[in-house]
Amino acid sequence: MAEVTNTPTGLTQGTHTPGGIGESTLRPDGTLKTTGEFAYASDLWHEDMLWGHTLRAPHAHARITRLDIGPALQLTGVQAVLTYEDLPHAKTYGLEIADQPVLCDGRVRFHGEPVALVAADHPETARRAAERIVVEYEVLPAVTDEATATAPEAPVLHPDREDAHFAHVPHPNIVHRQPIISGDLASARARADVIVAEDYEVGMQDQAFLGPESGLAVPADDGGIDLYVSTQWLHVDRKQIAPVFGLPEDKVRLTLSGVGGAFGGREDLSMQAHAGLLALRTGRPVKMVYNRYESFFGHVHRHPARLHYEHGATRDGKLTHVAARIVLDGGAYASSTPAVVGNAASLGLGPYECPAVSIEVLGLYTNNPPCGAMRGFGAVQACFAYESQMDRVAAELGLDPVDFRQRNAMSQGSVMPTGQVVDSPAPVAELLRRVRELPLPEAAQWAAVGSGADLRDLPGGLSNTTHGEGVVRGVGYAVGIKNVGFSEGFDDYSTARVRLEVIAGEPAVTLHTAMAEVGQGGVTVHAQIVRTELGVSQVTLRPADTSAGNAGSTSASRQTYVTGGAIKHTCEAVREAVLDLGQRKFGWPAEGLALAGGKVVGPDGVSLAGLADVLDEEVIDLELEWRHRPTEPFDPVHGQGNGHVQYAFAAHRAVVEVDVELGLVKVVELACAQDVGKALNPLSVLGQIQGGSTQGLGLAVMEEIVVDPATSLVRNPSFTDYLIPTILDTPPMPVDILELADEHAPYGLRGAGEAPTLSSTPAIVSAIRQATGIALRRVPVRPEHIVDC
Repeated sequence: MAEVTNTPTGLTQGTHTPGGIGESTLRPDGTLKTTGEFAYASDLWHEDMLWGHTLRAPHAHARITRLDIGPALQLTGVQAVLTYEDLPHAKTYGLEIADQPVLCDGRVRFHGEPVALVAADHPETARRAAERIVVEYEVLPAVTDEATATAPEAPVLHPDREDAHFAHVPHPNIVHRQPIISGDLASARARADVIVAEDYEVGMQDQAFLGPESGLAVPADDGGIDLYVSTQWLHVDRKQIAPVFGLPEDKVRLTLSGVGGAFGGREDLSMQAHAGLLALRTGRPVKMVYNRYESFFGHVHRHPARLHYEHGATRDGKLTHVAARIVLDGGAYASSTPAVVGNAASLGLGPYECPAVSIEVLGLYTNNPPCGAMRGFGAVQACFAYESQMDRVAAELGLDPVDFRQRNAMSQGSVMPTGQVVDSPAPVAELLRRVRELPLPEAAQWAAVGSGADLRDLPGGLSNTTHGEGVVRGVGYAVGIKNVGFSEGFDDYSTARVRLEVIAGEPAVTLHTAMAEVGQGGVTVHAQIVRTELGVSQVTLRPADTSAGNAGSTSASRQTYVTGGAIKHTCEAVREAVLDLGQRKFGWPAEGLALAGGKVVGPDGVSLAGLADVLDEEVIDLELEWRHRPTEPFDPVHGQGNGHVQYAFAAHRAVVEVDVELGLVKVVELACAQDVGKALNPLSVLGQIQGGSTQGLGLAVMEEIVVDPATSLVRNPSFTDYLIPTILDTPPMPVDILELADEHAPYGLRGAGEAPTLSSTPAIVSAIRQATGIALRRVPVRPEHIVDC
């Protein structure tokens, strides 16, 4: 069988620049991506491959009354058409709950649900064949929100539920419920001098990664199958699809192909099972690539949320209590809704101390698009509401909003409302101080517009809607808290294989993990760790695949912490093996030896021998697992428990200008201060902070999947109508990086990728409120929210 072409090859790193640990390197994929030569999953090719296509339902809730594939099979070039009835083995899958049919089981539960699959010799033939499939539907009333989901007569979307969460929910259309209760709420209310209560809403945000879902499935000679896919978690993909194929896991081999962004949207399956089924049915390789329209239906999104918050405080600015109820719309299938609920509940107070807390969070089943992981999952929605509340309470008390936050800020030793003690640095007040003290951008001189000032600096930009008239400036602040790693008792571990040998007379290391590089820069940092621990310059990274042990998901800001921890742990074992070998060969002392610059050095720093001389023809090859500290589930009644392994904090200051006549917003600057524990690669950390801040900006003023409130149909599945920030929308982003080591983490590091996504959104909205005086309670903020008020 011919080989697959354009799959990623081993990456050798050898270009050095100063960094946070050891020697940093230029990204090994950087040049290829910059020049357009990088091979993404959509570039995969096989000489005799077929093309797969998915027929999707045009309704959000319906029964299929007729399904005829005959007209599609009559089209020349069509090799196979599959429906639910053709599934030979397991018929459902899912991340936490296996509730999603591989193909529609006769009941459509969301707009865009896969109904049938086509394999043909040309992508256009596959598309036309799918259009020929005859499907008749009986449209059913859509379950659209909490009221329609939990009404006594509400249709139960998953009547056969048997998952672990079912016993603790009051209605079968509730995926998961998590309360968090601490302190005496009634007496705290009685002590409050000021009580502020309000409702908030967060729209459905898309991950909007630029590389669409794509991959190639190749049937193997041993009866198994090889899949080359863009994903976030190779081993969990395999765990879900192997039963669908009726194959043992060792016969289902996944290799990571080039990934064009993820942000949580690739944790769930998209085309993996579908391409594999077509390949096994036809006996030929099958490639599937979604177009942008299909991509909007092919992955989960951020949960939209409705949040009610009540804050109480004394006249001197101390919180007395926080009560909240958060409803997250999980859509048609569970995905990671239980984890999102757990985050929203346990982090729903924010980074503050408060003696009495009562929070209830629900995750719903509805007929809206499925929602799951997205950068900052659960914590983003809560942060918008609690930071909006902190602004309102400060205003009621006549206090500066930053001072009010600092008076209530948690610190190391604070107790979370879950009862967990924060046992690493929590510099919330310091981050707020730092971001407030950053220099403000100069005030705009609108009188100079006519004399050559750039219209792109104004709200509305080159549309020439204003020359400064009706434009006002505002400044807003926010701070957030996000957990790092998988929580609530999940066995969160990673695996690393490190091979040290002599090649062409020089020591060289080959590193193999199953970590999904989705653009976050893990391939760079992981090679840095190898160099730091083994003192070897030549490091080659093997492609990520399931022949390596499980590395967990590239999500929850965990890969540098957990897979980085596994690499460090394995390198330490390799180093000990090298030193043991040297001691046996040369009689060196048992203590005080180290590896540096390709040599073994003694306690006095003097070189004893080159690594190549110690190893000679020996090869040290180890694969080890590493786990962070264990966590535990939150109890289902009061939500108590040590549920998280680490917390991350970021604060933002936003400066905006608003055209109050047209409702247009220009974010002038978005400054951030963040504690990262230890910046292993400072440039990558800066990129993560600025990238997360930009996604928060999108949620604040631009991004929303618009779902019809009556029918649950998606109205804007394209980048024409779903807007994301461009370079013209992205402001200067000064960043102040604080490094307070977490003694429990490898190198003291703290996951950095998600925290800036939280506080950027409420900071921007706070600035708009300050500029306009309008009590904005929903994101994204649209022009009509400003003008119509």
